[in-house]
Amino acid sequence: MFNKKHLALLASAGSLSLAGMATAQADTLEDTIERGAVQCGVSDGLPGFSAPDDDGNWQGLDVDVCRAVAAAVLGDSEAVNYISLNAVERFTALQSGEVDVLSRNTTWTTTRDTTLGLNFTGVTFYDGQGFMVSRDLGITGADELDGASICIQSGTTTELNLADYFRANDMEFNPIVFDTSEQTVGGYQAGRCDVLTSDTSQLAALRIQLDDPSASMILSDVISKEPLGPVVRQGDDLWFNIVKWTLFAMINAEEYGVTSENAEEMLNSEDPNIARLLGQDGNYGEGMNLEADWAYNIISQVGNYAESFDRNVGMDSPLEIERGVNALWTDGGFQYAPPIR
Repeated sequence: MFNKKHLALLASAGSLSLAGMATAQADTLEDTIERGAVQCGVSDGLPGFSAPDDDGNWQGLDVDVCRAVAAAVLGDSEAVNYISLNAVERFTALQSGEVDVLSRNTTWTTTRDTTLGLNFTGVTFYDGQGFMVSRDLGITGADELDGASICIQSGTTTELNLADYFRANDMEFNPIVFDTSEQTVGGYQAGRCDVLTSDTSQLAALRIQLDDPSASMILSDVISKEPLGPVVRQGDDLWFNIVKWTLFAMINAEEYGVTSENAEEMLNSEDPNIARLLGQDGNYGEGMNLEADWAYNIISQVGNYAESFDRNVGMDSPLEIERGVNALWTDGGFQYAPPIR
């Protein structure tokens, strides 16, 4: 948990080679420490990414990001307050300070990154937009969807991508728009539309909520790039760095073979990469006003990127999504983290 050393680090921020950093830039970290919890903006219930279990405990790939931030900052991955947000209200909640970080299957785009006063901190899941249809329709490809009624969630990049795709292919469609993912999948199941469109990962999550998941299929067509990741407010570089390097620590841990199960044993590793990651060779949290064991706390309490992926959306989960482009760069994927040194 948070202790007096954190206050000492904050008080000595000026001596940590952070000359010129405005006092306001440390507000999110200070507020989080004073509150004793990270305010995390999550979805309104998307299995695999952020959704409460039967006991009301939030779980998912996006949830693990917030748990990891809490572990890094407060030493306790459970010190998180989850705020459920729909697609329309998510950015306002972050801008207003209602949440410290938005970790809610959100696509990184130019407009969102440059005009909303927000910063994306990395990519937790490389995705793309697809289509789910009833097997009874006999549809095998997106090029057969001319004239279809399509269920879609408002306030998302999905709406724009859909319009672009149909216009580019000289096809027409009838949009059936809903405010939440729950309403969208409900409309699809009730037969209000022929097709449900969203990110392919979200389609996998929504499909398992159907009364008969086997009656629907996700087409192989992917019509967009959807890099999903955590978002913070602009103007707070210290907090931006904390959230960014939290994700990088989880990715590096996978690459170096450090897991929640062997993290304590790895404290004795002679590999300099592992020693730096776990705070045994220098304090690489100092520049973020964190203690040397910040990454050790993340890995020991939450796990590395592979552990989070596998249990939430991967082959160990109901979604059974293969790693694909979300594999490490060493395995032919896109996941690549700068070194801790």
